[in-house]
Amino acid sequence: MRVNGSQIFYTDEQGNYLIQGNLIDVKSRKNLTEERVEKLSAVAFDQLPLKDSIKIVRGNGKRKLAVFEDPNCGYCKRFEKDMKTVDNVTVYLFLYPVLGPDSNVKSRDIWCSKDKGKAWGDWMESSAKPAAAPASCDVTALQRNVEFGRKYNITGTPTLIFSDGTRTPGAIPAEQVEKQLAASSS
Repeated sequence: MRVNGSQIFYTDEQGNYLIQGNLIDVKSRKNLTEERVEKLSAVAFDQLPLKDSIKIVRGNGKRKLAVFEDPNCGYCKRFEKDMKTVDNVTVYLFLYPVLGPDSNVKSRDIWCSKDKGKAWGDWMESSAKPAAAPASCDVTALQRNVEFGRKYNITGTPTLIFSDGTRTPGAIPAEQVEKQLAASSS
């Protein structure tokens, strides 16, 4: 039985007993619950609303990665610094302003910049604030990103989604990003 998207419970056929926790296959030494949660939390890459993202191409851009980030997220800043060493990737950055009202302001200003990728990079690398967005700028993409995140239970930033649908929460090191990009591209 599945609750809240990715929380798994086990029950008997009649529903008289309920077990919460990990189910381990002792012979194969596999955590079956973890495998199931990963499968249930996957997001089909072709279902991502890429038009609501900032497209950043590094090198030949052959590999693909989507990332949900908040401009006020310290872990995201560390992640972005590590990502500078990852090449030949197209990153679809979804501004995900969930850490407070100031996140909305910064996301709006970045989204409304002439060069969104540069504005994002400047903010994340050196805290250089982008110019204030004009009132006429359409920021409904930011609202859609938050709605998408809620629908798919994206509860923290950064959250990475690889081309094979694998989801990884947290600021993982570049080596792990490389490893997962290689696995998802094959």
